[in-house]
Amino acid sequence: MFSKSKINEPGPKATETPAQPATSPIPAPSGSSSDFKASAPKAKPPASILSADLLVTGNMKTTGDIQIEGQVDGDIRAHLLTIGEGATVKGEVMADDVVIHGRIIGRVRGLKVRLTSTARVEGDIIHKTIAIESGAHFEGSVQRQDDPLTTGGKAKMPTGSSGASAAGAEPTKG
Repeated sequence: MFSKSKINEPGPKATETPAQPATSPIPAPSGSSSDFKASAPKAKPPASILSADLLVTGNMKTTGDIQIEGQVDGDIRAHLLTIGEGATVKGEVMADDVVIHGRIIGRVRGLKVRLTSTARVEGDIIHKTIAIESGAHFEGSVQRQDDPLTTGGKAKMPTGSSGASAAGAEPTKG
C-alpha cells in the first residue's frame, strides 16, 4: 500500500507508464481559451447576506439573491429575496421569489411569495402564487396578477389627496 518514495530514482522504467500531466486530455479549441470556458456551465453565486447588525438606508437592486438579517430602509429588487426572522424592511420589495420570516412594512411584489409562521407584513401583497403559514401576521390586501413584477399596478394606488391614503402612507416610528 505504502512504498518508499521514488523521488531520487532516475526516470520511469520501461515497464512503467509515466504519470499523466494534470492537464485535460481534451485539446483546446482553435479559438481563444475564453471560448472554451464559455461552454462550461457557470456555478450560481451564493446569496448576498446583510448581517443582523447592518442598517442600510437606500434602494438595492440585483439580479442575484439577497438574504436580509438586519434592517433596510428602502426598496429592494432581487431574484430570490429572503427576509430573516430578526430583519425589518421598510419599503417595497420585488423579487421572483420572496420568503418572509421577519417584518416588512411596505408593498410586496413577487411571482412566488411565502410568509412563514414568524412573518409580519404590513402592506399589500401582489403575487402570482402565495403561501401563508399558520401564525403569520398580515395587514393589507392580497392581489393575484399573472405578472406581478410589472409596476403598472401603481396607478391604482390612491393619490395623496384623500384622507384614507395619508393614514397608511407613513409608518409610525417607535
